[in-house]
Amino acid sequence: MSKSNKGKFVLGALAGALAGAAAGVLLAPKSGKETRKDLAKKAKELSKKGKDLVEKETSIAKEKIKETAETVAKKME
Repeated sequence: MSKSNKGKFVLGALAGALAGAAAGVLLAPKSGKETRKDLAKKAKELSKKGKDLVEKETSIAKEKIKETAETVAKKME
């Protein structure tokens, strides 16, 4: 899977998870206060997952950049 496709897949998965969570919370037979609390909890969870994913992908990208720089440096010697 290419980087572009991987990024699109991750973005689509996050959007799907958000839509599913929102639909589940909004369709549940709860009071408004409980629903808002659930929405805030789900938003916080998704935000953390998104941040974790960005950190992971950033770490991978930094490692690839480092490897590429080392390869270029070796070839220039």
